Amino acid sequence: MKKTFSAIAAVVAVSAVPHVAHAEDANPLSFNVGLFSEYRYRGISQTRFNPAVQGGADYAFPSGFYVGTWLSNIKWIKDAGQINTVDVGSANIEWDIYGGYKGEIVKDFTYDVGVLTYYYPSNKYKNITNASNANTTEIYGALTYGPATVKYSHAVTTLFGVGDSKNSGYLEAAATFDLGSGFGITPHVGYQRVTGNVAGVSNSVYSYTDYALTGTKDFGNGFVVSLAAMGTRTKDAPPAPYAYYSPDGKNLGKFTAVLGVKYTF
Repeated sequence: MKKTFSAIAAVVAVSAVPHVAHAEDANPLSFNVGLFSEYRYRGISQTRFNPAVQGGADYAFPSGFYVGTWLSNIKWIKDAGQINTVDVGSANIEWDIYGGYKGEIVKDFTYDVGVLTYYYPSNKYKNITNASNANTTEIYGALTYGPATVKYSHAVTTLFGVGDSKNSGYLEAAATFDLGSGFGITPHVGYQRVTGNVAGVSNSVYSYTDYALTGTKDFGNGFVVSLAAMGTRTKDAPPAPYAYYSPDGKNLGKFTAVLGVKYTF
């Protein structure tokens, strides 16, 4: 396998689930800011184990439609350039733009459909051999019954710069349980399927499972503190040290704990 493709797969990006205000809220416009010990998305570190500052805004229409945007600092694009000794630009920000519709099928059984674009300003990721522009668009659909949600996201473009990866998909399941006194717990499991072939090598070697268990404490007035234990189960991808790795050869999907604080207003 060519080193260039190993590096591309090593830094494949993954992002955050949008926070959306509910249409019945007194103020359908909401904002959020957060500080996290690390930015992980679908189990893979986006900041090479360093802290992340994040923020976003959402607007929910009474009809059930919603729109929103969200930003975070990242390192993975610059890291790919370093690994491949290629100019990939100065993209150190992920900017998400999304919109969709939420509705209720029957009592306590809801659905959510929409589209989400991950935009990386000034990225030149396509300068890497066998890669493409890092900007990615996914459509998604989710069903929620009580505390449980199942969601599928489908890439209608190539997936975060990986060549020939259009139609990749991510299936996830999670449940949120209220423990009382502001405490909650959320188990999560997901599977990222990477399609296509690059330079005669199947992208499927970079498909993987991720898992997480997140505990939260809501202090009221919009402040929530979270602690998540998470990791991945990836395939071997020789000659790379790991399927997803940093410029210093560390596993970006290794088991870890992520501490965060978020304020919504």
